[in-house]
Amino acid sequence: MEILKSALDTFFSFKAYVMLPFIMLALALIVRLNLRDALFAALKLGVGFASIFVVFSFFVDNIKPAVEAIVNIRGLDYPVLDVGWPPLAAITWSSFIAPLSIILVLFLNIILIASNLTKTIYIDIWNYWHFAFLGALVSAVTHNIWLAIAATLLIATITIKLSDWAAVYIKRETGLESITISPVSVVGILPLSAALDFLYDKIPGIKNLSANPEKAQKKGNLLAEPMVVGLLLGIVLGILAAYPVKKLLELSVNIAAVMYLLPLAGELIAKGIQPISHNLKELIQKRFPAKKELYVAVDTGILMQHRSVIVSGLILMPISILIAFFLPGNKVIPIGDLPNLISVMSISALLYRGNVIRTVLTGIPVVTSYLLISSKLAPLFTTLSKGSGVDLPKDHQITAFTDGGHQLRYYLLELFSGKTWAIIAIPAVLLLFFAIYKHSTRTQKEENK
Repeated sequence: MEILKSALDTFFSFKAYVMLPFIMLALALIVRLNLRDALFAALKLGVGFASIFVVFSFFVDNIKPAVEAIVNIRGLDYPVLDVGWPPLAAITWSSFIAPLSIILVLFLNIILIASNLTKTIYIDIWNYWHFAFLGALVSAVTHNIWLAIAATLLIATITIKLSDWAAVYIKRETGLESITISPVSVVGILPLSAALDFLYDKIPGIKNLSANPEKAQKKGNLLAEPMVVGLLLGIVLGILAAYPVKKLLELSVNIAAVMYLLPLAGELIAKGIQPISHNLKELIQKRFPAKKELYVAVDTGILMQHRSVIVSGLILMPISILIAFFLPGNKVIPIGDLPNLISVMSISALLYRGNVIRTVLTGIPVVTSYLLISSKLAPLFTTLSKGSGVDLPKDHQITAFTDGGHQLRYYLLELFSGKTWAIIAIPAVLLLFFAIYKHSTRTQKEENK
């Protein structure tokens, strides 16, 4: 086990965008893409994901001082810091469950595919930490190894099935075949999104409201351009932060640049994945006629080319800060994980056919629960981070706005901890999962026609 842990530590010491091309190159060669095309496809994927990392880092560097200035001007003090996902990943990889989860989830995925219980090939090993993280939390709270392993396998199974159901929306809205999305932080919101979509269809006044940047852009609408929305967001943040004109304009242009570059990175990832997914589909149909289709699960970078995804996430950012100011029980201002709103709401935006209004409406309860859950779990995250050797700021607890406040992970933690409310809520949770199953099945039938 120590040898495996050491090997995994070395593997995960590399950035995801460095190792991803090697994994995708191997997959490309397995599906019989010629060497030249396989190399270019893998390189495009690596460069595309690296571009997103660079752009998001630049984005955080620009908005963090503005958000901090807004807080300071109003004389507010929040005891919990949103430091993003890295400390949570550190907690995970320092846990005994991390190396074990890699092996268990890989075998789980193989078994599910072989028994026709899933169509998803979950090769996104970096996002396995989401599964192991729940196991580490359950282990810390219950001190029961078997419950920790069971929790890890359960959230992995749920995520793989949700990835199955997400594939139809990606194909419908982007045209990408045999592709689905991997992170539980993204697909885990789908049950709520589907249930609310059914509800929106029954509410007069809301059911006919639609704002789709993809369609509006074709009509020449300036607000359909993510960089224009980014410019406006920068102006709003700059005014709230009391920035001088020079600093306000620099912030606005920088955010506009980020929103222009993200879709380009997404397009590059799409160009890299398309030949691999095409050959995979052909190989499966040739070798396994009984299996109609398999999906390769990848991170959300591939969806950054979609305007509705970008615009929805941008609009939710100032809304999140506003909610944080007034929400009772909240102890954190979203900063480190704020840009992640673009990612976590991405597949929901596609489920809503690119309708930004429905995506933002759904995002409001999602953001509210992020704030409350991440605030509540901050003491646990802080204690476990100290144990894993993470350098922590003095006089503050830490959390992660989106990854630390994820609803499905929190619910399963409470369930495996034996909390009464979580046990009572099982029928309601199952109803939400039935909603996404029905929604995805209905959409698939519509697409087949």
